[in-house]
Amino acid sequence: MRISVIGLGYLGAVHAAALAASGHDVVGVDVDPEKVGALALGKAPFFEPGFDGLLADVIRSGRLEVGTDVGAIAGCAVHFVCVGTPQAAGSPAADLRFVDAAVDSLLPHLGAGDVVVGKSTVPVGTAGRLADVVAAAAPGAVLAWNPEFLREGHAVDDTLHPDRIVYGVPGGAAGERATRLLDEVYAIPLAEGMPRIVTDYPTAELVKVAANSFLATKISFINAMAELCEVAGGDVTQLADAIGHDARIGRRFLNAGLGFGGGCLPKDIRAFTARAEELGAGEAVAFLGEVDRINNRRRSRMVELTAEVLGGSVTGRRVAVLGAAFKPESDDVRDSPALDVATRLAEAGADVVVTDPQAVPTARRRAPQLACTEDLDEALRGADVVLLLTEWRQFRDLDPVRTGELVAHRTVLDGRQALDRAVWEAAGWRYRALGRA
Repeated sequence: MRISVIGLGYLGAVHAAALAASGHDVVGVDVDPEKVGALALGKAPFFEPGFDGLLADVIRSGRLEVGTDVGAIAGCAVHFVCVGTPQAAGSPAADLRFVDAAVDSLLPHLGAGDVVVGKSTVPVGTAGRLADVVAAAAPGAVLAWNPEFLREGHAVDDTLHPDRIVYGVPGGAAGERATRLLDEVYAIPLAEGMPRIVTDYPTAELVKVAANSFLATKISFINAMAELCEVAGGDVTQLADAIGHDARIGRRFLNAGLGFGGGCLPKDIRAFTARAEELGAGEAVAFLGEVDRINNRRRSRMVELTAEVLGGSVTGRRVAVLGAAFKPESDDVRDSPALDVATRLAEAGADVVVTDPQAVPTARRRAPQLACTEDLDEALRGADVVLLLTEWRQFRDLDPVRTGELVAHRTVLDGRQALDRAVWEAAGWRYRALGRA
């Protein structure tokens, strides 16, 4: 098939390359000429494991073409909208300007029978509104909603081998036609037995935000238990192990620590809450406000714990922050808990040095006031305290003996429960972690 992808950010670029790797001819369009130029050379504008090789292969094969001219999409049968929906300025609601602009740019080039497919995470009700726009501008064209479920650090595999595929389509012949075309798009994963759910627009829109809200709630629940463990003298790691054996609960995502961040979970649960309130159902998801507050309290608590182990004040003390990205295997620092803690400590007077295997360039752009280095030894040298805030393997595998030779004082705060406490304490380190005595 000939397919277009509008928006070549993190979602769109990976989606376009994966479609091309599946044998489709793909036209990718973005308004950012610098981004397009890099992609055209087979160079990813962001870090994602496995993406560089995939991108280079499909560019070299000619199956993926990228540009800034939306007119290049003419002749495509399916058009994916993959633009961002950031949190609106001064509001928890989603900013839909980019989605609306992307759809508007498509309209003059649509033909009868074309399918416009939204992949962006949007408030429920958006698809119905855009379906009317598409139908009015291009009779015979139809809109479908196909939410994405990418995990940063696993995006390539998640795109090539998704754990489920959801189509939100209208009723009748139009929905059947959209379903047939999407089945062709996803022929390979469907042949592998991936579950396919065909539903209405509202359900398809709610799937992604419901999944993210559930995940955020599970993470904040165990972090709430960490708060209780700290005042009661318990150990949240052992607590998580114990309740995780219950098959109804499970152990995954019960790792207490600094909490979640990134460009999806925080803004998605806020937008979900805002939209529910607009619909008169705010009370049904009011608990998500507390989920968000628990998550943000972990950052404050890490700053407090740093001051505590330094005798009450961080002023003038050298703090090595290991991690800038919001999670390992990513260079994304959007709403990063690690970068937030580093910034707060610097504002409190600490001499902070941040290091990260991939996210130093993005951290420098996001927080230019912070001292950042790609040299781990440089970050550690002379530190009064070491904070592990992003659980990169390089940090988890640190040798506590050698590390102890670099620092001024052997004190480590494990913000991700990533280190073996016994091993570090045996090497003479004072070990502290959120939710553990």
